[in-house]
Amino acid sequence: MFRILEAQAPAKQNATATIETLCGRLQSATLLEDRRAAILGLRSFAKQWPASVASGGLRNLIRCLNKDLEDVDTTKNTLETLLMLFNPDESSPEASDDISLWLADEFTQVSGAIREPGRTLKSAKQRQENITVLLDLLESYDFYSRLYSLQLISAISTARPERTQECVGTSPVGVSRLVAVLDDKREAVRSEGLLLLASLTPSSSELQKVVAYENAFDRIFSIIDAEGSLTHGGIPVQDCLSLLANLLRLNISNQNLFRESGWMKKLASLLSDVLKAHNSSEGVADWTRPQQDKNVWGLLAVIRLFLLRGNIGTQANQRSFWQSGLLDQVLEISFHPSMNTNIRAEALATAADLIRGNAQLQEAFAQLDVPSPQSQQPDVRVNGHVNGAATQQRDNVISALLEVALVTSSLQVFDVRLACCECIKAYMQGHTPIRLFFLRRAIEGHTSNEMEPDNILTILIQNSEGHSGDPYRLWIAAVLLFYLLHEDFDAKNTAMQVTEGDAESGEEVVTCIQALAGNLISAEQNLEDERVSIAYLTILCSWLYEDHDAVNDFLSEGSIMQSIAQLVTQNNPSRVLTLGLCAFLLGTVYEFSTKDSPIPRDTIHQILTTRLGRERYIDHITKLREHPVIRDYEVLPQDLSSSQGGSLPQVYFDRTFVEFIKDNFSRVLRAIDRAPGLEVPVVANGIQKGISRELVDSLKAQLDDRTQSMQKLESDVLTLERKLEQEQADHRKAKDTAAIEMNRIRNVNEALQRHHEDDLQKLQEDSRIIQQDLKRRQEVETRRLQDDIQKLKADSEASLDRLRDRDDAEIKDLKSTITSLRAELEKSSREHVQDLQTAHEDYSTRSSDLESRLQRAEDRCADAESRASRLHQDAENKEVARESVQTELDDLLMVLADLEEKRSKDKKRLRALGEPTSDGEENEDDAAEDEEEASEAVEDI
Repeated sequence: MFRILEAQAPAKQNATATIETLCGRLQSATLLEDRRAAILGLRSFAKQWPASVASGGLRNLIRCLNKDLEDVDTTKNTLETLLMLFNPDESSPEASDDISLWLADEFTQVSGAIREPGRTLKSAKQRQENITVLLDLLESYDFYSRLYSLQLISAISTARPERTQECVGTSPVGVSRLVAVLDDKREAVRSEGLLLLASLTPSSSELQKVVAYENAFDRIFSIIDAEGSLTHGGIPVQDCLSLLANLLRLNISNQNLFRESGWMKKLASLLSDVLKAHNSSEGVADWTRPQQDKNVWGLLAVIRLFLLRGNIGTQANQRSFWQSGLLDQVLEISFHPSMNTNIRAEALATAADLIRGNAQLQEAFAQLDVPSPQSQQPDVRVNGHVNGAATQQRDNVISALLEVALVTSSLQVFDVRLACCECIKAYMQGHTPIRLFFLRRAIEGHTSNEMEPDNILTILIQNSEGHSGDPYRLWIAAVLLFYLLHEDFDAKNTAMQVTEGDAESGEEVVTCIQALAGNLISAEQNLEDERVSIAYLTILCSWLYEDHDAVNDFLSEGSIMQSIAQLVTQNNPSRVLTLGLCAFLLGTVYEFSTKDSPIPRDTIHQILTTRLGRERYIDHITKLREHPVIRDYEVLPQDLSSSQGGSLPQVYFDRTFVEFIKDNFSRVLRAIDRAPGLEVPVVANGIQKGISRELVDSLKAQLDDRTQSMQKLESDVLTLERKLEQEQADHRKAKDTAAIEMNRIRNVNEALQRHHEDDLQKLQEDSRIIQQDLKRRQEVETRRLQDDIQKLKADSEASLDRLRDRDDAEIKDLKSTITSLRAELEKSSREHVQDLQTAHEDYSTRSSDLESRLQRAEDRCADAESRASRLHQDAENKEVARESVQTELDDLLMVLADLEEKRSKDKKRLRALGEPTSDGEENEDDAAEDEEEASEAVEDI
């Protein structure tokens, strides 16, 4: 009977066939009840057979969401089925990570066919209709419709985050509906909405802006207040802070909106509530502390998002936080005894960001007071609760930071100590007056012989107590001093004035650099913790870099160089960092030494190449650069979490020093290959430090040029004297020639007078007058010319004598000046750079004065040449005048000869005509005619 019934029973269906049947019913059903029944059937298979259900019914399930949106039960079942497809059982034979991607693609992409696992998607185009359906479900106030829609969008976003962000962002009301979910009073829906918004906003700046402008900040803080603020709030508060961080991270627009909307004061208020809870008589319950610490840490992280270095809005954000009083709240948390050390460290880091690079806030920061670290007592419990309301003393914030960083030795507060160090660095960053004031204050405290446990110079120089238990006290002091001196030549010069020892008492005076180097050698010889040696090397490497004076100070004690070279020759695998830094220090010393250093460059180069060896030098520096603590500094933890098995943290270097090593690694590595004769000039504050060999060579060349110029000037003077003597000889010759010619003319005139005494008496008298006048004029001119020549000669000789004497004096003065300048230059190599600059300016002034005096001498020589040329020209003019007078006399003699010939002809003509002539008449007539003709001739002349 049983067999008969069994034979008549329908054939058994497997899961795949059943799923296909249900998918077919869902596709062809026209009634709501039929579709609901098919969906319920598919839901029962979704966990175990997700691929089969999705391949056959995914599109139909999405279609039902559109068609049956009004039916709450059908929508709920459909959403549950889709969620099961995203989260199948791990034991399912079809479970695969590709299923989530496949399902997410169906909601964010469209293609000609359903994409199945293992197949490629063809002709895919972005769309948002399916996401819009889920967003539309948020309009319904039904609990499950909202909750499951949010969970489904979250699952899609997890698989395809970028596509989901694009679809939600391009939806007209998508963001508005998501943000409106935050107003839902049901915690599950609201929390799911927070998580979804947090997952959508980390990387999309545009989506961050849209969410922020949907009044998201107000809704977030409303949720925080409703959940009990930071003190009593739970996971929702943490989610709110995560969403707030996403909206503000690297988004200047949202940060400006947040600041301008006045929400900075809300952040200060939240921190104030935390402090009130800790200071209340009830205190904070232990079971709430872990979550409270997470909330406070999250809020501090949000604050730091406004204070990123180099951000264009950081300055405005710092001022706004200061005005809201947030810095005071942060400092109170930093020094509150009941706060967790991680929170205190984060609060100190936040305080550092609040003042870093802002001169006005840095100056105001030093005026604040905080709870004194010395007055902090263990927590007192009242009725089982922590009482943090004990009255405490207050100290200046800088003193408190130094005390925590340098005096406290507990390993548990190591992160707090590092954060205090960072806060002090932020207080000094970019503010030179503060750095110099801080350094001078440390120097005054050290030289006053007062025992100040938080004085960095006292800690580093005296080193009276061992540091094996707490090497970080000296390490932090070294970091602070390194930060004060790094790339600040004024601070370096100030620190170089610090000395140890009393010369009047017969003690040896040791400079600060020598004391630090001596402590380094002592630490290595005593095999102290490597961090102690690294601390001293950190200061020395930075101090000596690009500072000739510091290098000379270091080399003035020759044993230091030998001892450090001896340390480098040791091959200790456990102290790779120390050996590398020692080699780096030796390379720095050689790079910036000079041939006038206490140990010349040649000697240092021999130590590096022969005693140490080029290969070992390069090997030590290369190993230092490739060591994980240097190479991977940015990715390694630089806090207490780096410690292993209760040992000291693996913190060896400061970030700025690591950057210094990386930036200058190549230069120091190649320093050993630089010839000793090549010195490196260093420019500090626009002034070249040390003695410039180029300047000395230039001065010597200028001196040679001046000497050659003086020699040339003396040669020119001799040439001018020869010229003057030649001109004088020519003038005497011309004078003699003129006298001879005058005698000849005088003889001719006397002969004429003997032959024509009667006829030419009057004419001779006139001629004699003319001759006398001409002779007088010639004698006057001759005497004047002789006087001028004698005067010019005397003036020239006097000028030449004065010029020669002055030139001799100037040459002697130049030689003495050169000797003095050489002495001053040799002396300036051992004195301060300012003395060298003064000597150089004095030399430049004297050189300018000598050049001007040389120029005046050249001008006087040129004037003498000009006057000699004028005298020569005057002599030539006199010669021309004499020749003109001689020509006139020759013309006069010719006229007289013509007159005599004419008179003879007239007598002959009268006799030929028979006219009687007498000697008296003839003489009278002739005399009258001769007188008239002579008068006419004189007038013509």
